[in-house]
Amino acid sequence: MSVPMEVSSVHGSDAAAEDKVLVPVEVCLKSSSAARVDDVRPAVERMLEKRSLSYTDGPIRVPTEDAFLAENVQSIRICEADEGTQEHGVLLFWQVKPVVHVFQLSEEGPCEELTTDGQLSSFHEWTLPAKEFDGMWESLIYEPGLKKRLLRYAQSALLFTEKGVDPFLVSWNRIILLHGPPGTGKTSLCKALAQKLSIRFNSRYPQCQLIEVNAHSLFSKWFSESGKLVARLFQKIQEMVEEDNNLVFVLIDEVESLAAARKSALSGSEPSDSIRVVNALLTQMDKLKSSPNVVILTTSNITAAIDIAFVDRADIKAYVGPPTLHARYEILRSCLLELMRTGIVSNIKELDMFSIPSYASVQGRVMPVQDLEMADLCNALVEAADACEGLSGRSLRKLPFLTHASLAEPQWCNPVKFLQKMTDTAKRERSELPD
Repeated sequence: MSVPMEVSSVHGSDAAAEDKVLVPVEVCLKSSSAARVDDVRPAVERMLEKRSLSYTDGPIRVPTEDAFLAENVQSIRICEADEGTQEHGVLLFWQVKPVVHVFQLSEEGPCEELTTDGQLSSFHEWTLPAKEFDGMWESLIYEPGLKKRLLRYAQSALLFTEKGVDPFLVSWNRIILLHGPPGTGKTSLCKALAQKLSIRFNSRYPQCQLIEVNAHSLFSKWFSESGKLVARLFQKIQEMVEEDNNLVFVLIDEVESLAAARKSALSGSEPSDSIRVVNALLTQMDKLKSSPNVVILTTSNITAAIDIAFVDRADIKAYVGPPTLHARYEILRSCLLELMRTGIVSNIKELDMFSIPSYASVQGRVMPVQDLEMADLCNALVEAADACEGLSGRSLRKLPFLTHASLAEPQWCNPVKFLQKMTDTAKRERSELPD
């Protein structure tokens, strides 16, 4: 949310006659809070009604003057208001109907079960929303539209199932496939999507779990054991989905290994047990289609190797490639702001996330001449993003650290000089990439 807006009372009556823009508001409770969701939601709604502000994406201050909210609420975040601003320009409070989602983060961490022979199982289990995934969705930066597309798909898939749409007339499988080169954040995006959906659907599904499967681990060197691993995995999932109020996400990482195993088996180079395991896995996934509270998330690093039998099952197949100039700029902008916040890089004017212009604002590198200091900063940021072409998102997130480690005098650094050094570091990292 931004600066207060002076709005006359007539606007309120006009808005009553119009359809308001639905804007999600995510409210995270403190770990110590025992407040009921049904008490927190109306308290937040009343607080939002009193604030005559415009709506923009990002966190807003928890009001200290409201003792109930101050005691129980950790953070409040406005989400997806940008969709309304595209249509209405500045999105004012009287144009908005906030949809408040109240949640509490689980601090349990991943659960690893031991098999009967003492070996670690082939999957990890999280209770969602999980503390370690908090903020992950917001930190992932891609081309505009990708995250919105995935979120809308998953919401529609769950809605169609919830409303009892006949699957013989309208077909959907609740399976997402993200494919592309390593280091582009596919697995993180799947986890962040599961976290986001666990928050958005918590009124319908108060319990949510994420089961992360490493497809490689399903193929034991003792092939007779592979079938048992698959059976154990889906027995666990089946127990979860039997609870109507439980939403289950199954993440299968590097799903191309299923195709590789079946191809080897068909060519006769692997025991026939391997193809039975793959077929059993695909059959079990088909069975989950009848359960309304399951979403299957998959990733692949090798697009050409994905089994066509699996590709056909996926409703949405999204390519996640290396970050574009737009995405690189935004990633580096978020990194720079974090280093300024922590004091590692000097802050030129008490900047926040919205003080450094977005990439859309600096296309063509045109900056207001009255703010030469900011113009220099943005130009240096664009040059650094240019120099990072070909680097993965994972490498981009490491770049600020590598830059700082290369400084002769790291104890104080001007942000423009830091970005200039980052450009040099990026060029060196690119030169060391394997052909």
